[in-house]
Amino acid sequence: MRKSLLVAMVFALVLASCKAPAEDADKPKASKGKVGISVLTMTNPFFKEIADVFKADMEKAGYAVIVVDPDHDVVRQKNQVNDFLAQNVSAIVLCPCQSMEIGAAIQEANKKGVPVFTADIACTDPKAKVVTHVATDNYEGGKQAGLAMIEALAPRGGKVLVLHLEEVESCQLRVKGFNEVREEHNKKNPDAQIIVADTLPCQGNREKGYKSTQDALQSHPDLVGIFAINDPSALGARAALEKAKKADQVKIIGFDGQREGKQAILEGKIYADPIQYPDQIAHQTADAILRHFRGERPEPQILIRTNLYRKADAEKDTTLKQ
Repeated sequence: MRKSLLVAMVFALVLASCKAPAEDADKPKASKGKVGISVLTMTNPFFKEIADVFKADMEKAGYAVIVVDPDHDVVRQKNQVNDFLAQNVSAIVLCPCQSMEIGAAIQEANKKGVPVFTADIACTDPKAKVVTHVATDNYEGGKQAGLAMIEALAPRGGKVLVLHLEEVESCQLRVKGFNEVREEHNKKNPDAQIIVADTLPCQGNREKGYKSTQDALQSHPDLVGIFAINDPSALGARAALEKAKKADQVKIIGFDGQREGKQAILEGKIYADPIQYPDQIAHQTADAILRHFRGERPEPQILIRTNLYRKADAEKDTTLKQ
């Protein structure tokens, strides 16, 4: 009797020890902390990809990620930073709606010892401390856009429109690079100068790009080129040109290399794009944060080069609809 009782007890212990790992495996792992990310707008596929890839990277590393969308509203973004701080996040990532004005919110995070990182768009407030800024090399990308415009209009020159988002540092750099290349070209080619007839706001979206292009065509019916700071505004410009029956007259240079932009290049609706890599921006931002958490000192700035993407590149792109 005693022997059988002993055997039963041993069997029960073995059974319990076999079940324990399976039960533990079903339990969610404890999070190492929370990280908040506020991107410019989730309606733009570029920023949505940054948010999605960043979230996946940080969750893989054991962190919960709070993703919010200020939708271009810097006041809303400031409030989102305050919400992050109230939730005791371990770090904050921002794609600022306005490069200077977001500085006040970053300073609040600085006071509370919460590290801030920026992705794609930098903060230009000198009083705000950012650990690492990860972005496209927008200045060099703007130069590539300038070279593409020269190529598209060769051998002539003419009037061009710039569709700008002046509040955003990345767009400032794109336009700066574009204009430097254009001005250097004009010095060497006085008979084929490329002149900026107007610089109008596009808000980085299709609707405003469409409206500003319509306005520019009224004032400058002889436009021959448009440089748009991103693909949505470039596609809006193209729609306005088609409505005005001037699509064959005006060459468009965009910026981004989103799928829609690449498809438009394949179809000849946009001449070329300096293309960005939002997935790389997200990966590098996550890596910088994790290195910071480990006590390392990530670089204060990480720049990712663009590549000029033309129709010949689109024709080789197997991801596009031929």
